[in-house]
Amino acid sequence: MMFEKVLIAEDHESANISVQKTLADLGITNAEYVYYCDDALTWMRKAFKNDDPYDLLITDLSFEEDHCKQKISGGLELIKAIRVEQPHLKVLVFSAENKPAIIDVLFKELSINGYVRKARNDAKELKMAIHTLYRGSNYISTGLRQTIKEKNSYELTEFDILIISLLSKGMLQKDIPLYLMQHEIKPSGLSSVEKRFNLMKEVLGFSKNEQLIAYCKDIGII
Repeated sequence: MMFEKVLIAEDHESANISVQKTLADLGITNAEYVYYCDDALTWMRKAFKNDDPYDLLITDLSFEEDHCKQKISGGLELIKAIRVEQPHLKVLVFSAENKPAIIDVLFKELSINGYVRKARNDAKELKMAIHTLYRGSNYISTGLRQTIKEKNSYELTEFDILIISLLSKGMLQKDIPLYLMQHEIKPSGLSSVEKRFNLMKEVLGFSKNEQLIAYCKDIGII
């Protein structure tokens, strides 16, 4: 037994065809595909209304803009919309995104069932993921599991939260040491502040302070 009806939301034709072939190899013959998130949501709604819902959605996160203007610009927004209407639908994300914080949010806040990163051996990973989801368990790409584990084991200190909070309120990073010295908070050197920001971004998988701030706001610590 296997999923009977699957929808693929993927705007790159080569990746779309690859996913279709993977499904065919698994014996899934009723697989439909769209290149736009708006179409994906419309098709999902129509199938649900007709009492013939999809069993699985496979979607990318990133969709390039073109001449066709869309209300839903990416996979994250698509999953949010679908979760409101069909909370129990199986969702498998197939994306090149590898930031652990983003992937963690997808599982914890949007309750996705699987995540496969576009990389070497991703066709094999897709097959494993689909089998795992069908059996009722969640799946995450092998190469990402340790990264996610390390991220989840990393705890922000009170010092970390303070300097992130200062930055989020508009204070420049170079001015944070003066604030720390005035309030007798140690360490207060600029190099110490920079090292903490760099460590947090490295562990959490971000490249910019703005991403770090947004993440901390999302999880409610600032």
